[in-house]
Amino acid sequence: MSFRQGVRLGIDVGRARIGVARSDAGGLVVVPIATVRRGTGDLAELVRLADEYDVLELVVGLPLSFSGAHTASTVDALEFAQTLAQATNRTVRLVDERLSTVSAQRSLHEAGKNVRNSRAVVDQVAATIILQHALDAEQSGGNPPGELIIRNEG
Repeated sequence: MSFRQGVRLGIDVGRARIGVARSDAGGLVVVPIATVRRGTGDLAELVRLADEYDVLELVVGLPLSFSGAHTASTVDALEFAQTLAQATNRTVRLVDERLSTVSAQRSLHEAGKNVRNSRAVVDQVAATIILQHALDAEQSGGNPPGELIIRNEG
């Protein structure tokens, strides 16, 4: 299987904020685009972004423990991904996001940014890292990344 063409959104789901990044159709460039406040209106904003960029799929980071076990954050991300699949009526994939936030914080720190004052940016950078890893995995392995979320019909 070859690389599927199409824009993707990367989603970093947190308790307070959702970081969003997008790729170009060829999967070569990933850029941060938004931080959405978690709560009322968050799904509507993600639907709007998915429509605006006419995305092929949404890639949601799945926060697992270092051992790979599920945590409360894992359950939250799973539930959010299912709701997102229903709301956007688009393909949603879950990909392992272990260390994406740590990597994002390190990148910002190395760039001389104050991580504490840049939480919204950290979320966007984490979404960028999640999406870039998913695209790299698909390009090297030839298969769509992660786990497919099946939308409930009806």
